[in-house]
Amino acid sequence: MKGTHLGEFEELVLLTVGILQKDAYGITIKADIKQRIGRNPSIGALHSALTRLENKGFLTSNLEGATEDRRGRRKRFYTLTKGGAAALKQIYEVRKEMIEMIPNLATS
Repeated sequence: MKGTHLGEFEELVLLTVGILQKDAYGITIKADIKQRIGRNPSIGALHSALTRLENKGFLTSNLEGATEDRRGRRKRFYTLTKGGAAALKQIYEVRKEMIEMIPNLATS
């Protein structure tokens, strides 16, 4: 699939959106990556990755209502698409197969 290759950071973002589900928006995605992986991506890098993933059809997004604690700004929430889930499954299968080919490292 041309144009659908995932870089490491894009993969992490896609996984995180899948984990967070209905709570997946910029700040929660950033915080989850920092907590799980120990990386603290800039919000700009995160938004660039989210835009690329949406353009590839792996995510959709929608704006939710404005709140007082955000001074009237709306949140953009992200959702994993069927194509995004399929891409993650394909990556998992390829990596699993390759790991099992390494002597003394097989997971089974």
